Amino acid sequence: MQKDQILAIDNGTQSIRAMIFDLQGNMTAKNRVPIQPYVSPAPGFAEQDPLVFWQGVCRACQGLWKLPGVQRERIAGVALTTQRSTVINVDREGKPLRPAIVWLDQRRTEGLKPVGGLWGLVFGLTGMTETVAYLQAEAEANWLRVHQPEIWKSTHKYLLLSGYLTYQLTGKFVDSVACQVGYLPFDYKRQCWAGPLDWKWQAVPMDPAILPDLVPAAGVLGEITSHASAETGIPAGLPLIAAAADKACEVIGAGCVQPQIACLSYGTTATINTTHRRYVEAIPLIPPYPSAVPGAYTLEIQIYRGFWMVSWFKQEFGLPEQQQAEMLGVEPEELFDHLVDQVPAGSQGLVLQPYWSPGLKVPGPEARGAVIGFGDVHTRAHFYRAILEGLAYALREGKERTEQRTGVKIKELRVAGGGSQSRCAMQITADVFGLPVSRPHVYEASGLGAAMDAAVGLGMYPNFETAVAQMTRTGDTFEPDPKVHALYDELYRAVYKNMYARLQPLYNQIRKIVRQHPIT
Repeated sequence: MQKDQILAIDNGTQSIRAMIFDLQGNMTAKNRVPIQPYVSPAPGFAEQDPLVFWQGVCRACQGLWKLPGVQRERIAGVALTTQRSTVINVDREGKPLRPAIVWLDQRRTEGLKPVGGLWGLVFGLTGMTETVAYLQAEAEANWLRVHQPEIWKSTHKYLLLSGYLTYQLTGKFVDSVACQVGYLPFDYKRQCWAGPLDWKWQAVPMDPAILPDLVPAAGVLGEITSHASAETGIPAGLPLIAAAADKACEVIGAGCVQPQIACLSYGTTATINTTHRRYVEAIPLIPPYPSAVPGAYTLEIQIYRGFWMVSWFKQEFGLPEQQQAEMLGVEPEELFDHLVDQVPAGSQGLVLQPYWSPGLKVPGPEARGAVIGFGDVHTRAHFYRAILEGLAYALREGKERTEQRTGVKIKELRVAGGGSQSRCAMQITADVFGLPVSRPHVYEASGLGAAMDAAVGLGMYPNFETAVAQMTRTGDTFEPDPKVHALYDELYRAVYKNMYARLQPLYNQIRKIVRQHPIT
């Protein structure tokens, strides 16, 4: 039987999906297994038993084989993509030593020894000392080394979730270059572990032997073992091809391999991503991440809480939609577009800055969310529309920063992620940017991107340009309304772009006062 299909496994934040794609980019089968994203053993902590992820992969795959028409004999290879920056300590047998620290974790390690020597002098002269200190405090490895030294000492390998699942599938401590997104001593320009003199080894001290071997995207990570086959039902001996982290896979799955085509990801973290062959830092010391295309870079600007704000709105203000959705048997988010339709573009002067979680440099760690322009006409419908508009404003600001840093004009937009299913969110995006906005032809863009890595790695396509041409295409397209764009453009330029600078002194005061008066 001809082997002309690819199994893609996508371990996201909320669920694990096992999908089969053909060489035209059609998803022929899918099985989704919801997972509990994390547990919180302490305020701000986000952890999960690593077996939850592995067992989810096993259940997703085993359920896939039971679907009508699925023929596992046609599978040519496997690709894996996962959530980013979730870390796992394992022993020599690959058994976890403690729960995984999930990317949503907010623990910090203060009072660490600053980076010194020549690097410390350079950072002091360039005003980057606070940025480096922030990175050190955020690094999970530093917290483990300080607060759980025995576990750190017993750690044989320190893995991202992608590396842990790769070990479960192949029995090898190896990972994809394109999955390395986190507080690790990784050289993002050279796309390998940092050299011995790199400042990152001072910022996040560890023995290099604790890290896995790396394979470029589209390379072979190993073969499915007989043990993994028994657990998942994936045929033993199939090659596991290196894909990329979920955002990077989403970018190529949306067809965005040229720098003038941007991918907006409307997920828990909202991002704007572009693919480049040249290394460019949109924000100093914040590197572009490895692309799912070997040797290329995914330049990314994040709105950390992004479309999490929709879930926040649902929890805090969406009781009517929750009750109605339960009666209708649908998800509450499906009803939120009706709220948007009740309010004119611009939310009658209500403008929201979506910094519900602080950033690193842009915005700074002092940043807070803000809403201005309230009047007696405003309702929760206005507030919800202002959330969508504020996210679009912030991503447009990211677009302009990307263009300024790269010198490349962005001419097309593709939107992926859960928020892309909202008609209103898509139209607002088109109107704020003043550009046509398209959905990818398949909702599971990250899974498709992983399958594309496998297709090239297995020689089914000679290069990524051909794979993109054959496996991706646009779905629904939303055209901007010139009159609405003119309104948004004026609000964006005259109001939104001035908000952060005007409010930053107040944000700093809030930060200072709260730190001085830690009341629990």
